[in-house]
Amino acid sequence: MKSKIILLLFVIGLTPIIFENSYAQIASGGFGQSPFERDFGDVKFLDAYFGTLDNKIEVESGDSNVPFTVVLANVGTQDITGIRGQLSLPLGFSASDGPGSIIHADSDSNSLAGENFHLTFFVNIGNSVQIQQYPGTIKVDYSRLRESGVRTAFDDFNFKVTGDSVINVKALEPFLTSLKTNNVTIEIANDGTAPISGVDITATNTQTELASTSSSTTNVENVVILESSWDIGTIDPKSAKYLTATVYVPQSLKGDTLRIPLSLSYYNAHGDLHQVAKIVDFYIKGLIDLTIFNVDVIELSGTQMLIGEILNEGNEDGLFGFVSIEPRNGSNIKPTSQFIDEIEVDAPVPFNVPIEFDDEPKYGEHDITITVRYKDSTRDEIFLSHDATVFVAEPSNDDENSSDPTMMIIPILLVAGAAFYILRRRKKASIQA
Repeated sequence: MKSKIILLLFVIGLTPIIFENSYAQIASGGFGQSPFERDFGDVKFLDAYFGTLDNKIEVESGDSNVPFTVVLANVGTQDITGIRGQLSLPLGFSASDGPGSIIHADSDSNSLAGENFHLTFFVNIGNSVQIQQYPGTIKVDYSRLRESGVRTAFDDFNFKVTGDSVINVKALEPFLTSLKTNNVTIEIANDGTAPISGVDITATNTQTELASTSSSTTNVENVVILESSWDIGTIDPKSAKYLTATVYVPQSLKGDTLRIPLSLSYYNAHGDLHQVAKIVDFYIKGLIDLTIFNVDVIELSGTQMLIGEILNEGNEDGLFGFVSIEPRNGSNIKPTSQFIDEIEVDAPVPFNVPIEFDDEPKYGEHDITITVRYKDSTRDEIFLSHDATVFVAEPSNDDENSSDPTMMIIPILLVAGAAFYILRRRKKASIQA
């Protein structure tokens, strides 16, 4: 009986302990072991990224001493001071002080109640780190004003290694020709490891823009660019997009370098808008505009000669010119070439190429291709072809002596010389008599 009473008193004493958490009572510091448990503190995490407070930066594996900023808020009712942070990051990230060092940072000032503050750490990123999202944890030690002791807050967060975007601009064909319209293709390449989006490009310092500016930084105002802005969109890492423009260059810029400034705006991997300036350079060549005309066949000293003229209507001489003849459509004219040197501007350059045959000559019409080969001021070789049909006549069969004027002149000279000699002898004999 006595033992039953003791057991009953023991059970009654344990009952409050066993069923304490079964009631909807708020225990000290939170909601007990409920999954909705929350501890209200003075510090709340807002954001974490690579960069400083006002400037997020793109990073990739292998970067060293990179600033890493964590933004927090003082959500308490009192000002806090003595703020000190310690960072815990995954494998591959380390303190800039060296392997094994603690990643820590101190705040330079107090944080007023309801205001934000930030901690900037400096981190090394290992070569094995991939471009992706990673988890991290920050420990913040601080003190309330007019209160002794140190409080500690922990926050888990995610951050991203974005990769680094590298923008390069170049012209696929860096030469323009004066006195004509040029179709220009410009490559916008992202040689980095982070994508860029919303890429817009504007050609600056053009004739339209100069109407509202007082000076020019390049000679682009002297040309006509029909397009001035382009919407490129997204450029993935290690890829490129292209824009096209129509450019007319006047004769006065021949031999100069044309510098076209471009303004590029885009959103980086953080979603921040950036603007960069690039310049695309072109060398302006002179225009060589050739025409072949007056093609014919004449007979000269018993030899059939193909003749013609070349007219250069551009503003630059063609260099190291050659004229070549190629047969077409069964013609047996032998392919031949002739060196004509410079092809000057506004002055017809004649050519005459002897006609020779493979095997037996075939007289009559022949289809041929005349090709003029020359080089411009950049020593690029250029070819101009002209198809023609010529008539090759059979040479005349007259006696060579009768057709050759020299054979008639020689006897006349001999007779005149003999007569002069005889008259001189007679005159001398009469004087002696």
